[in-house]
Amino acid sequence: MSTVNAQNTVTSLDGTSIAYSQIGQGPALILVGGAFEQRAMDSETAQLAPLLAQHFTVFHYDRRGRGESTDT
Repeated sequence: MSTVNAQNTVTSLDGTSIAYSQIGQGPALILVGGAFEQRAMDSETAQLAPLLAQHFTVFHYDRRGRGESTDT
């Protein structure tokens, strides 16, 4: 199985840039980390992403004002 590990951004309607990573292939699954978590941290959510990527396309994002996401 081929996996994609891309780091991307999307821009919300208010201009906030939301950074996310995408890995795996299959049905989409969005991981929502805790309020103070960011993708770069070796958290339980970050450790879970590669395991789920065996069966899903996993999107793991930085909340507003965390990691590589901005805050307006």
